[in-house]
Amino acid sequence: MTITKQEIRELKWNYFTENKLGRFPFPLHKRIPNFKGAEKAAHFVTTIPEYMKAKVIKVNPDAPQLPIRAQILKDGKILLVPTPRLKAGFIMVKPEWVPQGEERKAASLSHIKSYGKEISLSEMPKIDLFFVGSVALHRDGRRIGKGEGYADREYAIIRELGNPDVPVIGTIHSAQLTDADIPRDSFDLTVDWIATETELIQTNSTYAKPSGIKWELVTEEELEEMPVLREIRVLTNK
Repeated sequence: MTITKQEIRELKWNYFTENKLGRFPFPLHKRIPNFKGAEKAAHFVTTIPEYMKAKVIKVNPDAPQLPIRAQILKDGKILLVPTPRLKAGFIMVKPEWVPQGEERKAASLSHIKSYGKEISLSEMPKIDLFFVGSVALHRDGRRIGKGEGYADREYAIIRELGNPDVPVIGTIHSAQLTDADIPRDSFDLTVDWIATETELIQTNSTYAKPSGIKWELVTEEELEEMPVLREIRVLTNK
């Protein structure tokens, strides 16, 4: 019997809640759950060669990735964070804009705008590494987010703008690993590395990542909700 992505999400959210593996914000349902041990996962990430070499790193704005966002600034790298629902594109924070000791504050959603600035797509630097939030991950790189498709779309956007294919990292609690046969669509983003609170996993994924936006799937409603899509059309003459 095949399992749906939503069924896997519900299983993970319920397990997390019942076993008290999450932390603020609550409820854990319908979001990328903030997990106990996120700092340990972030520490594992700093040992990945691709992380060490990266100069510009995009990270999702969710709570469990706050430790890695702060670490990126501490390590003197440029941080890019998408605005909620991609309404205003991306916020860029350069490490020299952040006084020493204020990296965690600067990387938090409530303060990031006072340290960084919203940039237009034409100002986007080349991204070297891409972090995603997840509800569940398979060791072969398949991923389940919270179901709104923003991470997939963000990766497609940077590829559409000419960014090369880059490594993707997911940080999760080990309880978010799944052996379930995750259904996969052609636009789904897969991960190359998984960092949990206990280990670092290289997925050696054989699945191709999105190489650009599948314009035939973009609705008029999405064009209204995400002005960045219209901006890309203009920039790329699509």
